[in-house]
Amino acid sequence: MGGDHGPRVVVPAAINMLAMHTNLQLILVGDETLLNQQLALQTKLPHPRLIIHPTTQVVAMDESPAMALRHKRDSSMRVAINLVKEGVAEACVSAGNTGALMAIARFVLKMLPGVDRPAIVYSLPTMKGHVHVLDLGANVNCEPQDLFQFAVMGSVLATAVDNNPHPTVGLLNVGSEVIKGSPQVKKAAELLTDNQCGVNYVGYVEGDDIYKGTVDVVVCDGFVGNVTLKASEGLVKMILKMAKEEFFKSWYGRFAAFMSAPILKALYKRLDPNQYNGASLLGLRGIVIKSHGGAEQKAFGIAIQVALLEAEKNVSAKIQKQLAIQLGQTVAV
Repeated sequence: MGGDHGPRVVVPAAINMLAMHTNLQLILVGDETLLNQQLALQTKLPHPRLIIHPTTQVVAMDESPAMALRHKRDSSMRVAINLVKEGVAEACVSAGNTGALMAIARFVLKMLPGVDRPAIVYSLPTMKGHVHVLDLGANVNCEPQDLFQFAVMGSVLATAVDNNPHPTVGLLNVGSEVIKGSPQVKKAAELLTDNQCGVNYVGYVEGDDIYKGTVDVVVCDGFVGNVTLKASEGLVKMILKMAKEEFFKSWYGRFAAFMSAPILKALYKRLDPNQYNGASLLGLRGIVIKSHGGAEQKAFGIAIQVALLEAEKNVSAKIQKQLAIQLGQTVAV
């Protein structure tokens, strides 16, 4: 029910994903009347792999996480996360209030053993493919141990979803030299250099290394990560807008745009942030995926695909196992 568009986007995206993935079953959680109205526009017959779970409340996009946690127990967001805890669903996807989603997911699902804070991880395009970046806003202030845990979780995620047995991990810093950086980053580097938990740590990386594809996983605190993400999205929009303006300044420009249309479309597809929709909330005892609030049908479908992939790869259990190795614990997965 959340996001800028609610059921108008979620329902057709769900129908489309069911057609693409025969092993997928979806539960639409929210206002039963509104969901049925949207379903009637998409299909005349009930879909055998689509279930409606009715709720009576909605978490507003501007609602405080504390208010949502205390007073919205029958909200679509809370009930969807409850279904993951109960084992009815293997993952939850929401385009709703990010702060509320994080707070409710942490309260209901709890953290994995050995994880102090959850992290938001997102894939960004690079010259070589894509890179997983975390944290992107869940934790503004991070201790060295938090950054170390993010590195472990990001490494496990990249191994699972990319079939990459030894993903490279770098700490985002103001320089590549070991003498540079905040005390927190320097200490995290020491922890990663000395660790025996299987993280392929290669050292510091700078901002331009993100898009060069220098490493497979970039680790930073939530303040730096969120600014990096938003600045990157803004830069893409500016470049596309300026290119369009330049092409339409003259008849020659319009002709050039017409001739290069296939290349421009391909470039737009590679740069479009919606192609990389679906941020994972790592560190929880369950899979929760955050979609862009403004995501349209195709983008929301991509977020569902991220959830499906992480469920198939059993990402949460693999993170728990890897952290247990670091803590010297025994975990059955």
